[in-house]
Amino acid sequence: MALTTRRSRLSTALRYALLVAVALVFVFPIVFMVMSSLKPDLQLLRDTTSFNAFLPVGDISLDNYFAAFRRAPVALFVFNSILVTSITVAVSLFLCSMAAFSFVFLNWKGRDVVLAAVIATLIVPFETIAIPLLLVVNNLPWIGPNGLTTGWLNTYHVQIVPWIADALTIFLFVQYFKDLPKDLVEAARIDGATWFQVYARVIVPISGPVIATAAILKFLAMYNQYLWPLMVTQSEAFRPVMVGLQYFFQLNVAWGEVMAYLSLITLPVLVFYLALQRAFIASIASTGIKG
Repeated sequence: MALTTRRSRLSTALRYALLVAVALVFVFPIVFMVMSSLKPDLQLLRDTTSFNAFLPVGDISLDNYFAAFRRAPVALFVFNSILVTSITVAVSLFLCSMAAFSFVFLNWKGRDVVLAAVIATLIVPFETIAIPLLLVVNNLPWIGPNGLTTGWLNTYHVQIVPWIADALTIFLFVQYFKDLPKDLVEAARIDGATWFQVYARVIVPISGPVIATAAILKFLAMYNQYLWPLMVTQSEAFRPVMVGLQYFFQLNVAWGEVMAYLSLITLPVLVFYLALQRAFIASIASTGIKG
């Protein structure tokens, strides 16, 4: 009995040691980034040859952060990215989950063909459609505060509308919905619920894990966008954080300022991930479905 207990403790210790080692691999780049943002350039470059790169040693200050705000409108870039990303994620989750619901629970002609065509778009690289898409949005009308205008360049909606539906998000919802018991849908329909009521009151409340997963993937994809915003936002007022990064590589490159800027724009990603992680765990704990 004592031998079994000792082996169990050793196995648990090894498991946690492995998990800590894996976590450190992912944490070290973030620690390096933050520590480097607090050091002057000469010390930053010198410390990269030793473990001091991960330690708050030497001349530590917030000067790089103040310099980053002087060099570029950092707060504006972060606001633009959060606004565009949040709206896109919210609308995308709603539309893609409804599309997946129709693919899984509704019977209509050509359903499987349409789903296959949607999934097939995953193999089409964005670079192949970037120029045609740019030509399209440059000639589309839009009704806004200034009335009817033509052309979407230098706006928020040109960064949102093309990405509110994508094949990967639809595929994630389809695969999750296929594993849900059909008895729930049939019971709701027998009770007189409409299809939208089934979607909103039966399927969505038990889809927390896939919603959290799709939200994280969509958030990262939108927040890290560079090519498309660079093509459609010539005005500084609408540029997101990744396009704003080029401000720090003009003329003299100050690596401390670059690290400070990267630290600032990484913070919203970490906050979003931690919030979704809690929601993901809570949704799993509160979901009890028997097939």
